[in-house]
Formats: sequence, C-alpha cells, structure tokens
Amino acid sequence: MADHGDHDAVRRSYDTVAGEYATRLHAELDAKPLDRALLSSLAERAPRGAPIADLGCGPGHVAAHLAGHGARAVGVDLSAGMLAEGRRRYPQVEFRQGDLLALPAEDGEFGAAVALYTIIHLAPGELLPAFHEAHRVLRPAGLLLVSFHIGTETRHLDEWWGHDVNLDFRFLPVQEVTALLEQAGFTLEMRLERAPVPAEAQTHRAYVLAHRA
Repeated sequence: MADHGDHDAVRRSYDTVAGEYATRLHAELDAKPLDRALLSSLAERAPRGAPIADLGCGPGHVAAHLAGHGARAVGVDLSAGMLAEGRRRYPQVEFRQGDLLALPAEDGEFGAAVALYTIIHLAPGELLPAFHEAHRVLRPAGLLLVSFHIGTETRHLDEWWGHDVNLDFRFLPVQEVTALLEQAGFTLEMRLERAPVPAEAQTHRAYVLAHRA
C-alpha cells in the first residue's frame, strides 16, 4: 500500500490482539441476522464452485460462515496472527496473507468477495486502488459486498482489550464509497444502512453490494 508504515502498524496491532479478538468475536454473527442474510444471499448468487474471498478476514469466522453455505471460502488478511487463529479454528477455509492493494490472487479468480469493516483502515487515497484490486480478482459480474462505519471522523486506538495497539478506524460517507466503487468499474446493486446492535460498537453502519461490470 502507499504508506507501508501505516500498514505495518495495522499488521502489528492485529497480531497483538488476534487471540483475544478471535475469542471474543468468533460468534458475533449469531447476533447479526441481517449480516447473515446478506452473506447467505451473496453465497447463493455466486457461481457454483467459484471461490468466494473474505478480504480482511481476521480470524476467519465470516469465511467459515460462507463455507457453511457450501462456498469454497478464501480468507485474506494482513495479519499473520489472525490467519493463525483462522487456520486453527476453521480448517475448511483456505487462508492467504496479503494486502488489499496487492491481493494474493489471480485475475478473475473469485466469483464473489466480501470486505466487512476492512476498508476502514485504509487512507483516503487508498480506497480507489483497493476497489480496483477487488475488481481485478473478481470474475465478470462477480459480486462485492462492502461494509463500513458511516461518518467522517477517525477514531484512534492506543489500547484495545488491555493490549498496546496503533490503529485508526476511519468512518466513511456512503456517497463517497459508492462513487469510488463506480469509478473502479463496479455497478451498484444495493446500499443499506442500519443502527448498531447492542453487543457491537455503537456506530451506524452501511452495506454496499455491487457487481463487476
């Protein structure tokens, strides 16, 4: 990515909290019926047999959910610690280490992809290159589901669950994200906003579904 120092900080931070993150959040989808419905719809629409990528997969619980719907799921993450948690917990998922701006995948490899709360760690100038890279690894008409926190603020964490970290969480305007997706060659299908559920950070969230034109 453009600023490797920032990405090194993200990698180190998630390596540091990987075990705690996996323990606390491995079952988070149980309390998120809307997320489960969107993931199920994406898995149903993806071409049969085509792998589905979980970009910024963390410890792999979303990829495992997709695999539970019969998908061949591939989790991609910057953090080796997160990937180790995923491989230990979800042997049915393939995991690869990689960056959103240089995905470890062939052109047109995936039938669909999800990027849930992962673009929030990108600098503003990295969003369009990341969407171009997602476009590259998707098949024609391949689906991309993106979620993020809505707004314009940046929240910084120096400590997370008792661990020292160095993380920025960037909130994003919905219109900006949709415009960049279209600029990268995607056609928008759906955008949805929701309030937080009690067990998660109290932010409003957006989901955008698009397909590769």
